[in-house]
Amino acid sequence: MHRPVVRKAINLDGLMVDPIVRLHYVELPPLELGEDQSDLRLVQEALRDDWGLATVGITLPALVALQPAIAEGKRSVTLAVHSGSRITGVWPGLVDAIYGVAVDVGSTTVAGHLCELTSGDVVASAGRMNPQIRFGEDLMSRVSYVMMNPGGEKELTATIRSALDELVGELVEAAGVGRDDVVDVVFVGNPIMHHLVLGIDPTPLGVAPFALATDLPVDAMAADVGIDARFATLHALPCIAGHVGADTAGAILAEGPHRGDDMVLLIDVGTNAEIVLGNRHGLLAASSPTGPAFEGAQISCGQRATAGAIERVRIDPATLEPRFRVIGAEMWSDEPGFAEVTARTGVTGICGSGIIEVIGEMFLAGIIDHEGSIRGEAAERSPRIVADGRTYSYVLHQRSASAADISEPDSFDAGGSAVSDEAGHDLRITQNDVRAIQLAKGALYAGCRLLMEHAGVETVDEVRLAGAFGSHIEPVYALLLGLIPDCDPGRVRAVGNAAGSGAARALLSADARAEIARVARQVTKIETAIEPRFQEHFVEAMGIPHATDPYSQLATVVQLPTRQAAAERPGRSRRRPR
Repeated sequence: MHRPVVRKAINLDGLMVDPIVRLHYVELPPLELGEDQSDLRLVQEALRDDWGLATVGITLPALVALQPAIAEGKRSVTLAVHSGSRITGVWPGLVDAIYGVAVDVGSTTVAGHLCELTSGDVVASAGRMNPQIRFGEDLMSRVSYVMMNPGGEKELTATIRSALDELVGELVEAAGVGRDDVVDVVFVGNPIMHHLVLGIDPTPLGVAPFALATDLPVDAMAADVGIDARFATLHALPCIAGHVGADTAGAILAEGPHRGDDMVLLIDVGTNAEIVLGNRHGLLAASSPTGPAFEGAQISCGQRATAGAIERVRIDPATLEPRFRVIGAEMWSDEPGFAEVTARTGVTGICGSGIIEVIGEMFLAGIIDHEGSIRGEAAERSPRIVADGRTYSYVLHQRSASAADISEPDSFDAGGSAVSDEAGHDLRITQNDVRAIQLAKGALYAGCRLLMEHAGVETVDEVRLAGAFGSHIEPVYALLLGLIPDCDPGRVRAVGNAAGSGAARALLSADARAEIARVARQVTKIETAIEPRFQEHFVEAMGIPHATDPYSQLATVVQLPTRQAAAERPGRSRRRPR
């Protein structure tokens, strides 16, 4: 019932299909007694004569399968040849379809896409939670686990490899093909996921200077990382820096900021936000430690994006009454029949996009001020503003008999996020929830602003929000909360799973694979941990939307609350908010 919803569609628009693994059909002459040519030698000669491939090697699994395939195919076979130089798969007779898998290995979710390599069609997609979550909610927690538990890296590697193998099995089953039909696997991931999939100890990435084991593309066999697909090769896109991984390389490949003149800000919003800024004249990249608040963790009623989680919120500025939508239901909470539609799952908590919207709506409605403080005097306007120790909370969803019957949540989901009990707790937004989001968005904004300073620009032409979470943030709320620097709201858009799209492009195009290998080496890395201006930008970004920036472009489409003078702030005056 509460299986996580993994929404990671990919975009392959404009891609020229030219996979690095291609099929070659050959017919072999019968062997005569006394001839000293092996079957492999005959295959190599046929590839040279029929296809112009001069020197071709072979992998051991393909060699083992060669003679049985020749016999079954009555001296005719179809060969999978990698980069024109190595036989990696063999089947009897004529085969005209082979498959590859593109995988985005995120710290929270793992998403895979099965593609037919000759046509470029995506024939199956699947996703699942990253089972490493039990070792730590975020990446640094998992690195800490390895540091404190000798051999912990082997546990983490075995766990993610098992998940990848199961994912491939799910994909081929859904498409009705066999594992032997998979001939290539391309994966992307942040540096720690990248290293763990490859079996590399990630602990150097947890301490300065955050050294990568390699920043080059990695090629191996899929079986080397525990994927049961004997003919499949493995390719990992290059990492860029210690905290900017192959997933960012995939996003660059998919979105192509390096191909145009517009100054593009590309952000993959997650536990560790990865940011790219630039155009064809150069790219800069950085990571920003946003933490897991955007994904529901550290939020009192937060949870992951599962059925029953609030994902959209609107608050009436006059009455302060909310209405919302939950995952798994198409109607709003104030529509007739909502209770019946959500009876099975209930309203269980609030996920990342919901927490972004509710805080934005609270700001617009005057419930919180520019400093992020919940205004106690708003209690005069609505019983949904309730005292909570020395601060106040906003009751988003009432599930108990009385709005005053509110206590802390006493259960947690598999990721460690708090989940309120359906029987007696209301879902509320606390002052600590607001502060957690302020910390997260302040870090993201500071990273963006640092890149803009290094690029020598005050504004950007376009902002693209990537990732499963980024794709579900409404652009206006991203600006309203101050997640990103002020810009034309019409030039802010979600681009979906850009990392996964980049992996699929590298799977389906040898030119794309070569392109990102080249471009990744040209990216200028900015380390936020040693930038003296990061803290300054971070502090200013704690304001909503910002302490000093009036967000004039946002103000053209949204009526922002009037900024209060210090004497008018909550606790200094009893004036009713306008």
